[in-house]
Amino acid sequence: MGLRLFTFLCLFCLLGSCAAYRDYNDELRITNEQLAAGNVDEALYLLERHNPWDAKDLLYYLEKGELLRARGDLLASQGAWRTADRAVFQREDATDFDYGKLLAELGTMSINDKIRRYDGYDYEKVMLTTQMALNLLALRDFDGARVDIKKTHEREAQIAQLRDKEYLRLETQAREQGISLRYKDLQGYPVAILDAPEVLALKNGYQSAFSHYLAGFVYEALGERDLAAPGYRQAIELRPNTPFLEQALSNLGKPPESARGSDVLIIVQSGLAPARSSVRLPFPVQMQDGQTITSIVSFPILLPDTSTPRPGSISVDGRKQPLTQLNSITDMSLRTLRDDMPGIIQRTRWRATLNAQTQALDNKKHPEKAKYIVEAPFEQADTRTWRTLPDNTYVVRLRLKPGQHWLSLPLASASAPVTFTIDQPFQVISLRVIGNRIFPR
Repeated sequence: MGLRLFTFLCLFCLLGSCAAYRDYNDELRITNEQLAAGNVDEALYLLERHNPWDAKDLLYYLEKGELLRARGDLLASQGAWRTADRAVFQREDATDFDYGKLLAELGTMSINDKIRRYDGYDYEKVMLTTQMALNLLALRDFDGARVDIKKTHEREAQIAQLRDKEYLRLETQAREQGISLRYKDLQGYPVAILDAPEVLALKNGYQSAFSHYLAGFVYEALGERDLAAPGYRQAIELRPNTPFLEQALSNLGKPPESARGSDVLIIVQSGLAPARSSVRLPFPVQMQDGQTITSIVSFPILLPDTSTPRPGSISVDGRKQPLTQLNSITDMSLRTLRDDMPGIIQRTRWRATLNAQTQALDNKKHPEKAKYIVEAPFEQADTRTWRTLPDNTYVVRLRLKPGQHWLSLPLASASAPVTFTIDQPFQVISLRVIGNRIFPR
């Protein structure tokens, strides 16, 4: 009786929190509409309005850092992301028993996955330190960028270890419980998008060819060729048959064709990370007494961003330069969801069974009012994700003479050409494009 009372009180507390009701997808849709229109201050205002409580969560700092970056306030952006990075680090290194997390996990079994503490998806943790490095490179702080790049490598290694253990644990649990259900068996679920060739081609959902290429470029700029080569090689492994990457490795250590000039990396990040939405599907549960109760349950799906056409080229000083894509957050998100589905199915199956058992007991007590389809009031998939994160990352590497230059994107009709000055041996020029608008760094 004591345990049942404790469980009831726990669930009551969870339902009293905003997590069970919050529609994060809708909040960020409105925020991103303002961002795409160039109203960055209004987007920041909406972010604050949707997060009125004193204890801000990880997502708040992730979103705020990207919005401040779009406004050009790189130091404030870096401050927000440092806070997010500390939160990620503390959770990665946590060894003490976390009662709050246990309570949230209990809530996922009874209410929905939105109750879970948001620790960030693996690709978000990797892209966090990558974006932080880009901020520092825009400030011409290559040494500082090197620190965040090193942190990215360490985080990737830790994620690989944790994921191997997690997937093994889920496989073992499924085997012991006799669970053979896979996402391909879910009636009405859009399986094709998770099995797209570009998703299956990824080694995993968190390693980015762009992050590793950027590491190689920074190490090369700092004269650390022994570290630059592994960065370029890893990028090639993650995105094979890409001449741009192969050329970077083959040119490493060679004297430049033009002694006078700078090695300039131009980075174009376009669009927005995909939205997470919730789809309701029937989940039949066979009861021991012969009843079959269909629980209506929810699973997450991804909705790719369509705000921004993919740029094929960029114009630098009036000359067209082809862009090479090195990263797609949409593909990484889909691969992550694909890999996470076994755990999502296990938690959802538990809730479906619990709801079906409750309905089956009620059917026995009141056979004249028997129902064989049940839908829990709080049954929703978790729609939280870092929505302001750029989707696609493109690059071009050029030798440019010292002095002032200008560039433009054909699709960015709402923005004037961007001017920039070259005065260092190695430089990084970074642009953000949303819709037809450029946000220069």
